[in-house]
Amino acid sequence: MGGATNSPTAVDDTESSSHHLLPKSKIPEDSYNLAYIIYFILGTGYLIPWNAFITAVDYFAYLYPDASVDRIFAVVYMVVGLICLLFIVFNAHKSHSFVRINIGLGLFVVSLLVVPVMDVTYIKGRVGVYAGFYVSVAAIGLAGIADALVQGGVIGAAGEMPERYMQAVVAGTAASGVLISILRIFTKAVYSQDEIGLRKSANLYFIVSIIVMIICIVLHNIAHRLPVIKHYNDLKIQAVNNEKEEKGVLSEALWQSRLWDIVGTIKWYGIGIIVLYIVTLSIFPGYITEDVHSQVLKDWYPIILITAYNVFDLVGKCLTSFYVIENSKVAIGASFARLLFFPAYLTCLHGPMVLRTEIPVTIVTCLLGLTNGYLTSCLLMVGPKMVQLQHAETAGIVLVLFLVLGLATGSVVSWFWVI
Repeated sequence: MGGATNSPTAVDDTESSSHHLLPKSKIPEDSYNLAYIIYFILGTGYLIPWNAFITAVDYFAYLYPDASVDRIFAVVYMVVGLICLLFIVFNAHKSHSFVRINIGLGLFVVSLLVVPVMDVTYIKGRVGVYAGFYVSVAAIGLAGIADALVQGGVIGAAGEMPERYMQAVVAGTAASGVLISILRIFTKAVYSQDEIGLRKSANLYFIVSIIVMIICIVLHNIAHRLPVIKHYNDLKIQAVNNEKEEKGVLSEALWQSRLWDIVGTIKWYGIGIIVLYIVTLSIFPGYITEDVHSQVLKDWYPIILITAYNVFDLVGKCLTSFYVIENSKVAIGASFARLLFFPAYLTCLHGPMVLRTEIPVTIVTCLLGLTNGYLTSCLLMVGPKMVQLQHAETAGIVLVLFLVLGLATGSVVSWFWVI
């Protein structure tokens, strides 16, 4: 799995390997932490659309009662995103992440506009208009393409920079879940639980998502002008040019050989991420929304549990700004240790009555979110530093591919989570 990996050392190694490229170059200061904030918002942005679609699933289920909305949405989004990511990985050397991210953010806006526009102009609250369902599925497929472009690009770009910027991205992904959870609580408390309330809440999710996407487009196009980001872009360009001088023009065969070398270097980090998300997605949100019940909290119970998970996922991803696990074997081993959540939740469902109550289930759910957030952040921060600077973007995209594989596999396993 690799030897001990100290977070600061990994950064120092990257920096020292880059200093021979710019021997007199001083790393610019990230004034007002603006670059960090932009990466955080970009991380929030690329998961907001998916969160909007799945949070509005009650709206879609009302309109299309004969369709298995949640499963179809998940399969389409994951499969389309996975295929697109595979294409990006094998062709990453032919395009720039800046361009891919802009295209992806634009596609997000288009996919998100579909639902509220169709609701106002065509569906108008009518049940069983399945032409609208097919258009919605197409929109979520488009969002899956956008996700692959933006997520692969943002994590790839963050992989070329010091680890704090990767930490900003993954913390942002957790913040998107918290934001949507807050919106969900707000809409449930304020809007009526009928057709009119469902339409209002769904449109709110998508309008907020569109606003976030526009903000992301503006910030992303500002980011590359910041001195600290330009510095690391220049380092990468010089590293690529030096490699071309040493090894000549990069042929397709040489690129594929190099790609497999990168995969071999970071494969255990990727396997750790896959296991993380198989465990998480096989339990969350399916088990939490379908298998546990509360006589006291009633239909607020799953909403509270989902919010608790999202908040602690954010806490876990923020903790890596203070401490990153030094030994890669420990981080990857901890990912496998999360398999213990399966017997833990089984105990909460079938164990002693005292463990079936709201407090034990909430505590275990908080721990599920905390460990998911912290270990995801550790693995994504350290993984790209295991390769040379000019290959860090590709390493980041490969890790995203592993992450999506974990999400897809976990989603399938959740169908068999019958307890």
